[in-house]
Amino acid sequence: MIKVGIIGSTGYAGQELVRILLQHKDVSIAWYGSKSYIDKKYSEVFQNMFQIVEERCLDENMEELASQVDVIFTATPQGFCASLMKEEILSKVKVIDLSADYRMKDIKTYEEWYGIKHSSPKFLKEAVYGLCEINREDIKKARLIANPGCYPTCSILTIYPLIKEGLIEVDSIIIDAKSGVSGAGRGTKVGNLYCEVNENMKAYGVGTHRHTPEIEEQLSLMASENVTINFTPHLVPMNRGILITAYGKLKKQASYEVVKEIYDRYYAKEYFVRVLEKGMTPETRWVEGSNFVDINFVIDHRNNRMVLMGAMDNLVKGAAGQAVQNMNLMFGLPEQEGLKLVPMFP
Repeated sequence: MIKVGIIGSTGYAGQELVRILLQHKDVSIAWYGSKSYIDKKYSEVFQNMFQIVEERCLDENMEELASQVDVIFTATPQGFCASLMKEEILSKVKVIDLSADYRMKDIKTYEEWYGIKHSSPKFLKEAVYGLCEINREDIKKARLIANPGCYPTCSILTIYPLIKEGLIEVDSIIIDAKSGVSGAGRGTKVGNLYCEVNENMKAYGVGTHRHTPEIEEQLSLMASENVTINFTPHLVPMNRGILITAYGKLKKQASYEVVKEIYDRYYAKEYFVRVLEKGMTPETRWVEGSNFVDINFVIDHRNNRMVLMGAMDNLVKGAAGQAVQNMNLMFGLPEQEGLKLVPMFP
């Protein structure tokens, strides 16, 4: 059995980790870490865990935890994991960080966009960007995983094949993204209250959203040239789910069959990426509660542009599910173990 510790287990992503890992036959959760609910029964924080989880919440002592488990998940705000990370911890345990602390290799970019000083930059080079479908072999050998952001996961997987094949102009990419309210976390914020969100849609972080440089860095690596995008996220009145619509100008004329063959070639063996049939559009309701990403495209021949669409659950493939997928790879387990979650409907 793999012994697991979760720091930040009482946030949305942390609770989703618990839900998934409780169904994983090779895992035992040894530590339910929390800053706000120390010594409170986990099932009192989340009543869905009543008579399922009897343990109480512990503190966030990462150093002590490293001596007790095989892998630590940190579902914490930016800066927390980096502030505690040291070689002594990584020599004992594998770490999968769900925050942005190790996602970007350029420390100046991180500090500029997140507005905090990075506490352990020496680990940036070692950390592996945990997008399993692209970095699988590096993930298998890693000690430290930077679990990708939710918007970047959906955006990159949707665009990746056409970037790699050089089919679209990299300076023409526009990403219009929409997310449910859980993407903002469980903390109390006026803008996320029911009366503020219900019957409303709004753009936010326009031109300044922190996932922008993460997407740009990864697409630049794939394109082998600098990629700058327009990225605009929107908040929609639903609990969970992400839908992205990306636009890119074609470098040359292409038929539906040519583009479909590219997507099928890249994702034919990827269980969690579903390339839809012609005429089907990705919808958040068909991936909710699952680790799937649904992808499709339309060629707008009038202006020689690709319209690329992707949908996924921000708490599963966008956070906890992807983290478990990374864990499976790191420990040599079948990648789908514990993650064959059939999407919920309605």
